[in-house]
Amino acid sequence: MNNGKRDVWVEAGFAELARAGVEGVRVEVLAKNLGVTKGGFYRRFADRAALLVAMLEGWREGRVAAIVQQTSLDGREPRERLRAVIQLYSERLNPEGMAIELAIRQWARSDGNAAAAVASVDAARLKHVAELYRATGLAAEQAEAQAFLFYCFIFGQSLLFVESGPRKRAQLVAKSAEKLLD
Repeated sequence: MNNGKRDVWVEAGFAELARAGVEGVRVEVLAKNLGVTKGGFYRRFADRAALLVAMLEGWREGRVAAIVQQTSLDGREPRERLRAVIQLYSERLNPEGMAIELAIRQWARSDGNAAAAVASVDAARLKHVAELYRATGLAAEQAEAQAFLFYCFIFGQSLLFVESGPRKRAQLVAKSAEKLLD
């Protein structure tokens, strides 16, 4: 099976997921968006459920690989790495990535497979950030709590609209990030 062609359908699925939620991920819609027939889909997937499984697997694997890479010390100090992760998620807003994240989390509210994928990604994110906090000298329990706050901040700040504009937002994010690094 040609994984490249399969990946095209998965990517089209993510685009539609970000736009319309899991209900919008329909074979007919994806085929139309790709400018191809539904037959191409069925040569690569048994059915829509198989596509959804492939999407969840791809998202989970991609997010776990990302956090492993983002939290790798590579000779840097733990606080420096934490600061870099905060900057990555707060300064370079990724609207499509956040739309996919939110759509998968919404999907997880009513689907066990999606819930398992989200739980796996959250566990990996918390584990790797907690490891950075432990490397700063925090005890395991404190490091886990700090990692939890870290992710509450990372995702929460991306959802808040700051009326004062982007400059004020950047200042708030920077001051908040310093509290997470103390």
